[in-house]
Amino acid sequence: MITRTATARYEGMGKTGKGWVSTQSGVLKDSRYGFNTRFEGEPGTNPEELIAAAHASCFTMALSFALANAGHNDGILETEAKVKLDQDGAGFKVSRSDLTLTASVPGIEEAELRRLADEAKQNCPISKLLNAEMTLDVTVN
Repeated sequence: MITRTATARYEGMGKTGKGWVSTQSGVLKDSRYGFNTRFEGEPGTNPEELIAAAHASCFTMALSFALANAGHNDGILETEAKVKLDQDGAGFKVSRSDLTLTASVPGIEEAELRRLADEAKQNCPISKLLNAEMTLDVTVN
């Protein structure tokens, strides 16, 4: 079993509060977040952006391993994840994550790439965690 950690600190409450998030690896170190970074476009991060980064990177890595296992050892995969935050009654919910993959894999048939990408979308650990509505759009170069 592998355990990864992150910490969040929030000072003040509600819209006037300010937060900082850090990761075990140090990639994020006291990165600012709060109402203004989440809803008003101020510099900093937000939970949905972090989920999008996690989903894009997890899916892309899972697909790269699937491609390697199928004998494709060269190429470039680039994935964008768009995580949607919608109102849900009095609160909010993450309702979906839309993945857009652009792939350049020499010698692969498009049907095989699409099949492996769909399997990676279904089976990467972050997809399983999210259990939200997801789409996948694939562009083959």
